[in-house]
Amino acid sequence: MTIWEYARLDYRATGDYGADRFMDWAATFHHPGGAERWGTDGRFNDLIHLNRAGAQGWQAYHRAALHVHNEPHRLFAVAYSLRRPVA
Repeated sequence: MTIWEYARLDYRATGDYGADRFMDWAATFHHPGGAERWGTDGRFNDLIHLNRAGAQGWQAYHRAALHVHNEPHRLFAVAYSLRRPVA
């Protein structure tokens, strides 16, 4: 039987630039040891952060996209659920 530890990667629009506020994205990694800011991207490029998590042994098993209610249909945030086996 495999015992897992769990983490979450939050990828959110920063809201910094008015009409372009959905262009910069901040990545935050939440894990059993706490939360870490993994930087801000000038465009939506979550593969860099997913590859970083994968290099540490994390597996993504769920993705949830979040939209702002009563706003134009724009992606506001993406949350990835991650897990890895406990050694």
